[in-house]
Amino acid sequence: MINCKKNPYAFINAEVLKVAEETSNIKTFTLKPSEDISFRAGQFMDVTLPGVGEAPFTPSSNHDHKGTLDFTIMSAGRVTKLIHQLKPGDTVGLRGPYGTKYPLDLFKGKEVFIVGGGVGLAPLRALLYALFNEVNDYKKIILRYGARSSGDIVYKDEIGTWKDRADHVDVLVSCDVGDASWSGHVGLVTTILKTEGLDVNNAVSIVCGPPIMMKFATFKLMDLGFKEDQIYLSMEKNMSCGIGKCGHCRIGPYYACKDGPVFPYDKIKDLPNIWD
Repeated sequence: MINCKKNPYAFINAEVLKVAEETSNIKTFTLKPSEDISFRAGQFMDVTLPGVGEAPFTPSSNHDHKGTLDFTIMSAGRVTKLIHQLKPGDTVGLRGPYGTKYPLDLFKGKEVFIVGGGVGLAPLRALLYALFNEVNDYKKIILRYGARSSGDIVYKDEIGTWKDRADHVDVLVSCDVGDASWSGHVGLVTTILKTEGLDVNNAVSIVCGPPIMMKFATFKLMDLGFKEDQIYLSMEKNMSCGIGKCGHCRIGPYYACKDGPVFPYDKIKDLPNIWD
């Protein structure tokens, strides 16, 4: 007798409710799945265009909010360019969630120092809202975010409100290059990574963004006194199937889709090509 197992590539339908334009090449899609999907901040899902292809993305919404999911997606390839053509009323497929979550229980009572770059703020938005859900469980919540220019900042209307969540929430944004519309800090995100008033011995840091930014942010954090096991990286590069079959996301002995994408730096630091 044939043992019929559930198709691991099967997806559920989700309706596009809203499309928000974040930048010239980044949009946030609010989706309503045909059945509830429970995820935790840090996990990812595959978004499917039936008959076309699929790609993995981390939800950028609050994991405590049921009924809808947000995905913030950069147009960077064939599938994402077609996703960017979606409009309210269209239908996509979703499968997952997959991967590891941020270990929020380990963060409680600590100062949480979050470093993001570009569209890497999307997974961090889910993390921030998860932290805000229990904001008083954390000693401090600090966000340092960098974008290439003011036109590349995602969640422009939200970022300014995050610091109002509590007195111990601190948000600072920097642009690599300033322009006439930008009056804030100018410089790479590493230039705003400072530890004044921070108890590094009772802190954790989470880094998400382009690989080159993650590399130098990690090194800067260690220069500031963070230990390797205090730094968590979101290693989402090259993920595809989501279930450890295709091998695209291999990091040494690990698969980012199954063993990550959240890794403490000390677990992967000696593996080759982690920043490629």
